[in-house]
Amino acid sequence: MAGVFLTVEGIDGSGKSTQARALADRLKAAGRDVVTTREPGGSPGAEEIRNLVLTGDPDRWSPTTEMLLFFASRRDHVEKTIQPALQRGAIVICDRFTDSTRAFQAGSRPDASGAARRQIDLLHDEVIGMDPDLTLIFDMDPAEALARGVARATTELRFEGLGVEFQQRMRATYLDIAAAAPDRCVVIDASGDEATVAARVDAVIPARLP
Repeated sequence: MAGVFLTVEGIDGSGKSTQARALADRLKAAGRDVVTTREPGGSPGAEEIRNLVLTGDPDRWSPTTEMLLFFASRRDHVEKTIQPALQRGAIVICDRFTDSTRAFQAGSRPDASGAARRQIDLLHDEVIGMDPDLTLIFDMDPAEALARGVARATTELRFEGLGVEFQQRMRATYLDIAAAAPDRCVVIDASGDEATVAARVDAVIPARLP
């Protein structure tokens, strides 16, 4: 593929979505072809699945069913949005991808056997079959991030409602993911105001984009 696939990750309230939009604006201003998208969602079919998993009773799905729904959404998203944009040479900035499934559905839930993570990695390899060129992981204190997330007061509080301990486990998983894939992942300190965090992002991006 000729384009560049960049993902942003982090616990809810870390500011990753705001920074993704701001980065896209800066790249567009520099004359780059940029596509911004998100997960779950990013294509008409995937957006329908988003409504299923992020609203309503959080216990309506078993963990395995929930994981399969996320991968069904991701497959449609890749086919309909991500691959076509990359094939024309665009920079695709995606708010969450498979690392989110690893953090939310596996790492943040106690599973000494590691079975959930193995299922996720297998599904990723067999159903998705592509990794981002660069992943920015926005890292900050879970309690502060949770307060931000709840303050947004949207109907999509599926995971914020699980509390700060859940966020702490998720943060630890993200840091483990970054340590295991240093060529792909860069941890961004998400504390501070938007301009300060944006400057940290801009310190990384030029060396990672052709």
